[in-house]
Amino acid sequence: MQINGAKQQRGHVLLIAGDSATRRRTVQVLPSKNLAALSMVPVSTLLGSNMPSDTTYLDGIHDQNALQVRLRTAAATPGPLLVYLSGRLTTDRRGQQLYLALSRTTTSTARYTALPWEWLGMELRTRPQGLTTVVFDLAADKATWPLLREYGTLPASTAAEVFGVVTPPGFAGDEGVSPYTRHWIEQLRQAPERPSNSRLHALTVASAALPPGALILPGIREITAPGYAFGHPATDERQGLTESPAARPVIPRPAHEPDGGRSAVRTPQTGTVVVPQTAPAPAPQPLPADPVFVAQDPRPHIHALAQSGRHTEAAQMAQMWEQYILQTDGFDSPKATEWVEIRADLAKMSGNFLLATQLWVGAGRTRLVHQSPDAPEVLSAARSAHYCWTQLRDAARARECGPELISLLRALPSLDHRHLTVAQQRLEYLHDAPGGS
Repeated sequence: MQINGAKQQRGHVLLIAGDSATRRRTVQVLPSKNLAALSMVPVSTLLGSNMPSDTTYLDGIHDQNALQVRLRTAAATPGPLLVYLSGRLTTDRRGQQLYLALSRTTTSTARYTALPWEWLGMELRTRPQGLTTVVFDLAADKATWPLLREYGTLPASTAAEVFGVVTPPGFAGDEGVSPYTRHWIEQLRQAPERPSNSRLHALTVASAALPPGALILPGIREITAPGYAFGHPATDERQGLTESPAARPVIPRPAHEPDGGRSAVRTPQTGTVVVPQTAPAPAPQPLPADPVFVAQDPRPHIHALAQSGRHTEAAQMAQMWEQYILQTDGFDSPKATEWVEIRADLAKMSGNFLLATQLWVGAGRTRLVHQSPDAPEVLSAARSAHYCWTQLRDAARARECGPELISLLRALPSLDHRHLTVAQQRLEYLHDAPGGS
């Protein structure tokens, strides 16, 4: 449509639900649930603009060419564009290219029935800078995860801001809206003014309990750098506005020192560390070069939070540190494994025995790659995993976790054989009595 010789400025929201991500009947991502939740958010809030906009929901689509046409139509919009994708990330057998699996995609048919990830960048490459946002909430299948780790990223387009998370295979999610999308929506609803996209992503990552090793883009190092989302007032390029310091919520940080359970936060207007208590705050201190991940050991502070019942804050802080270590030391580093075990212990303290079991099994497997089967750390992880599994009262979840646990226990001949015997007996009982545990 032409108005006075110029295109009418309209925005567009394109929401794409690919295939569900499940492994051994364990749900990781349910794209339809994510799209349903997003449909309840006003389009102006999703897009960050009051401009007249169109919205396209693609749920259950199975034709890659039809999806490309929809993507191309959305890319042609002259105004701001948001593309959201959720589902299972997979690869083809021959080319080892990345695909968003659609409803009929199998490993052998990915080239013909899935959306090639490179098409996303290809269709968006001519978009004007500053008008395009890509948000994804995905889970990688077992064959795709090594390739994704090799890439270390999930590019979309140099013309777009790209935010999102890819969950590794093997971690169970809620049978509802996945954590990243759920917290992304909650941050939109809680903020008095819509945050910039970068701040929205940073707030979401800080609050969502993402699985260990999840690929986060941009990563923890980038989103905690000064001037990115925390630390300085951010300018919204689309509106030419600078957020006022009063409108910017503060985020829990690892403290400079253990402080008996108080959360240190950083204020954007001063760039100093303060303690949000009724008592007078200490004098401002200069921030170190890396303002979030300081040299002092954060573990006593995290433990104090958990001991005082502030389990969510403890888990969030531990996850931030874990992600930092993953990016600085690597996925299989001893430090990364230690943080997985810290998160497992926190999950046990909070009563989340499902997550605790999964994390302890993962830690045991990782240690077994680098340590002998009789190493104390390996045996301790296995014993902890077994204990947490025995505390699971949901028979279905216990059945799902049982085979992985038993596989770990079988790999440890020096472990007390009663652990394996008891685990096998319980799993047999769970299969015979599906209604109980």
